[in-house]
Amino acid sequence: MNIVDTSDLKPGQIFSEPVYTYDQYLLVPQLLPIRQREIDLLVSCGIKFVSTEGYIIEPEENLSEPFEELSAQLEFDEPPSVEPQPEPPSDQLQPDQPSAQPELDEPPSVQPQPTAKPKKSMSIFSISTVYENSAQYRAYKNLIDKLSAVFTSINSAIDIEMRAVDNITIQLLQDLRNYPDNFVEFILGGEVIGHELAKSSVNTAILSALTANEMKLDEHKIHNIVSGALLHDVGMLRLSKGITEKRGGLSDAELEQIKSHPLHTSKIVTGELFGPKEVNLIALQHHERWDGNGYPDQLSGEAIDIGARIVSIADAFEAMVSKKSYRNSIIGYQAIKNLMADNARRFDPAVIIAFTKIIGIYPIGSIVRFNDSSIGRVISLNAGTPVRPVVQILMDKNGEVLDMETPTIVNLLNVKTLFIKGAIDPSEFDGIDE
Repeated sequence: MNIVDTSDLKPGQIFSEPVYTYDQYLLVPQLLPIRQREIDLLVSCGIKFVSTEGYIIEPEENLSEPFEELSAQLEFDEPPSVEPQPEPPSDQLQPDQPSAQPELDEPPSVQPQPTAKPKKSMSIFSISTVYENSAQYRAYKNLIDKLSAVFTSINSAIDIEMRAVDNITIQLLQDLRNYPDNFVEFILGGEVIGHELAKSSVNTAILSALTANEMKLDEHKIHNIVSGALLHDVGMLRLSKGITEKRGGLSDAELEQIKSHPLHTSKIVTGELFGPKEVNLIALQHHERWDGNGYPDQLSGEAIDIGARIVSIADAFEAMVSKKSYRNSIIGYQAIKNLMADNARRFDPAVIIAFTKIIGIYPIGSIVRFNDSSIGRVISLNAGTPVRPVVQILMDKNGEVLDMETPTIVNLLNVKTLFIKGAIDPSEFDGIDE
């Protein structure tokens, strides 16, 4: 295995074998030139080296035939796309009655997976157990409850003003200042039951606010982005229950109706809430794609509003890490890998970089395994060193569950002998209790 310093990488370099970052994340396939955006991503994430079994191919060795052959293969072998299909808000249409979500025709990365076998208990991995009755957990649930009430009023044709959404936005931004790490952890925990549309919208708004702040947008812009994120899927309330509550796959015609929800959202924002233009742009454009293949208007690049570009990424990540009735969630680490592999198809690369900085390679709340076989939870990030966060050890190397009342906290920056081998799915630890 050859180790290459990130500082030695140059655009156009071609390697005889695939190039990987840590934990076997594929950076560049063999015989494909590395691009400046890959180098910039490594630098922004603080990744100081990559590895490969091969070597740099000199120009005279760079034959076009194998390159073209591999390029053709990549049409089928490239990393899975991550844009989620719109989700029907059936829990909002009948707030107190759980109902099935349709099995949408989603990209490979989010296809339905076999349901995990029943578990006796997994309380050491439970966010609600850790934060039971805490102020931060109550604040998070309160935001979901308040937005759910707004959606219920909209669905019932009860007059409501944009001020109600603005108040939730103000509260969310204040709560984020108080509990930034906790809120990201709650998103990955996914333990608030019910109010699925409101929960998804609050989660998207939290991620959008953190990203916009990382990009140093002004406060007024951030406020409108958060409001837009809270409302981005409210148009789903205007679709037929025959579609939003349908069991099984949707026809092409039904999918087209699902894809009309940005237009319905826009009508609600402008015609019922009398919201500002920037919020309406997010409503209309959050399913547009960087490469121009989105909907409804096939906008591309910077023609898409920056708020919509931010909400699009936050929405995709939230959809991947949230458990749905028709599929299991993807762990945060895999979701980040999927976003990083987008290659400027769906998402603005600059927003991807900002999003990765605030979420981390191992997002807060991730359950990880260490080189000594112990297991922990990521509880905060170290800026500039995404692979060495602060962690709480949950289980020691002998498989013994540690006391949660007196947590063992380790800053991996200060403990060089301990490092993360990879993220794991908590569901593999059936029957584990405190």
